Amino acid sequence: MELNSEDIAYEFFPFLRVYTNGRIERHILTSRVPPGLDPITEAQSKDIIISADVNLSARIFIPKMKGSKKMPLLIHFHGGGFCTGSAFCPIVKYTLSNFVSSAQIVALSVDYRLAPEYPLPIAYEDSWDAIKWVATHVHGQGYEDWLNEYVDFKRVFLGGECAGANIAHYVALQAGLVGLDRAFKIIGLSMVHPYFGLTQPDRLYQYLSPSTSGTYDDIMLNPSVDPRLGRLPCVRVLICVAGKHMLKSRGLDYYESLKRSGFCGDVRLVETEGESHCFHLLNSAETNEPFFRMLASFMYEDC
Repeated sequence: MELNSEDIAYEFFPFLRVYTNGRIERHILTSRVPPGLDPITEAQSKDIIISADVNLSARIFIPKMKGSKKMPLLIHFHGGGFCTGSAFCPIVKYTLSNFVSSAQIVALSVDYRLAPEYPLPIAYEDSWDAIKWVATHVHGQGYEDWLNEYVDFKRVFLGGECAGANIAHYVALQAGLVGLDRAFKIIGLSMVHPYFGLTQPDRLYQYLSPSTSGTYDDIMLNPSVDPRLGRLPCVRVLICVAGKHMLKSRGLDYYESLKRSGFCGDVRLVETEGESHCFHLLNSAETNEPFFRMLASFMYEDC
């Protein structure tokens, strides 16, 4: 039977649908909002270009200042299964505006390119390029004034949710393996509901990363098989899992693997019982306050 050009070739609910003519329809996290002053928190945000050659950009957030002391930096990687979402989503603006305001930090959310138009590992490569670009600001002479002026580069944290947590792990490990300017110190890694595959094999990951197996022998989906795992450069890692979501088991696997890896830092596990995946992006600010207070405490510990 001849296929109609609008027949469905792949369905990856809830992320995207792919048609036989190549058209891609994303189901979630597709809207964008401009940067600017948040009227409630008075946090400010603006968009910055990291590399015009590959259209790599980011959104940076700063709180209303409560003094002149420089602040920790959170480099954030958004979720969305590697194939949807952006640093410019309303949910990212709302969450990071609130978080930088309450925690008194600077946050930079990386808008890496999405698969399948840009197959994996492009999202990983973009994110690593973003880290290197941020590190060019450590001596106060970088391109972005907010980084030069407000960031304490001895207190850098990497973090993300879902696929963004997977990416945060990857770029942290790259920093440990390759090295960056010694003045750029990655203190912590926060992994919120990390995505390391749902099934065996993971059909979505196979489609988005056609050069890999999509199985648990792939180090991008299963860090426990990576002999370099213990070379993370940070001094503490926080792994958060949601009690009601299927990704919980993969987060627990990451926690146990990191403890066995020879990593010499502090590894912590936080399970939020009764909650589902990425609840911290969906619930009200009041409901999420204890969770974000815990994340802020993780960043300011020993500072």
